[in-house]
Amino acid sequence: MFFNDIHTRIRFVVLVVIIILLLVIGKVFYIQVFSYNKLSKITEDLWSRKMTINAPRGDIVDRNGKVLATSIVTTTIYVVPNQIKDKEKVSQDIATILNCDYDDVYKYVSKNSSMEIIRKGMDLDSETADKIDKLGYDGVYLVVDSKRYYPYGETLAHIIGFVGSDNQGLSGLELTYDKYLKGINGELKYYSDGKGNKLEIPDSYVAPSKGMTLKLTLDIELVKAVDNEIQNAMDKYDSAAALSIVMDPDTGEILAMGSKPSFNPVDYQNYSTEIINRNLPIWMTFEPGSTFKIITLASSIEEKTVDLFKDSFTDSGSIKVDGATIHCWKHGGHGTQTYLEVVENSCNLGF
Repeated sequence: MFFNDIHTRIRFVVLVVIIILLLVIGKVFYIQVFSYNKLSKITEDLWSRKMTINAPRGDIVDRNGKVLATSIVTTTIYVVPNQIKDKEKVSQDIATILNCDYDDVYKYVSKNSSMEIIRKGMDLDSETADKIDKLGYDGVYLVVDSKRYYPYGETLAHIIGFVGSDNQGLSGLELTYDKYLKGINGELKYYSDGKGNKLEIPDSYVAPSKGMTLKLTLDIELVKAVDNEIQNAMDKYDSAAALSIVMDPDTGEILAMGSKPSFNPVDYQNYSTEIINRNLPIWMTFEPGSTFKIITLASSIEEKTVDLFKDSFTDSGSIKVDGATIHCWKHGGHGTQTYLEVVENSCNLGF
């Protein structure tokens, strides 16, 4: 009886051990096969550090393909403080090349952070970037970047608009079509341990994709001519503002648009909001009044809707149109008139 109990207990223990081993093996198999990608990504995220590379924005061109806004290549200095051994020497050498104060660089190099952008090291030209690159310091990275360039300066500034420091559209066409122009950012990825020391794993680079090209109906040569005439008119009449629109009457396409005062889109921060936010041909609307009567007259003659000599109209002094009361400029009205007399009298009600 006792002997049988011992064997039963041994079998039970062995069974439990086998079940536990099977569970462990199953868990290991699940981790290695089914959870590998997920866990690998988590591990990589713990090791990796990313530097975002802004995508060049798409060009804005006129109807003939002439560039009105584009992106030019620049370079930005990124530093990883924990990877820089001699912070004083690195700061001094970079400050000398950038022609800035030592303290301006050292405050970034000595920070307790994973990554920093040296503000004085943004938008560098190729010559300056080459000098930094030749230093060959660990923890100092040069990342190709881009910034917006407007070859015609103040011309078309209100229409094209401008972008912020992050290359995001803030006004004009740059804002309206931002999702098409901004492209897809790239990244430079490097690997480091918890203390920020670089690991012996190759860096990975994903190139940015440039945004789409936006083609306008504008003709820049016509725009420049209009812009010049607007300025001449302002100088001649000492006016505070001037505007102009040139349209193709057959298609309705806008061929030129001008507005003064204008601004430089690269330095938009130095202008008042009244100037940068007001595209006068669109913003400064007004009721055309009697100046539009010639359009109504020409349309009526073209479409033969009235006979200027035979048809007549009685002007009682006021009339209701779509719920609104319109008054004649002459008190009591003009009475009965032919439509030729309506034109001669510039009769509001007759038109």
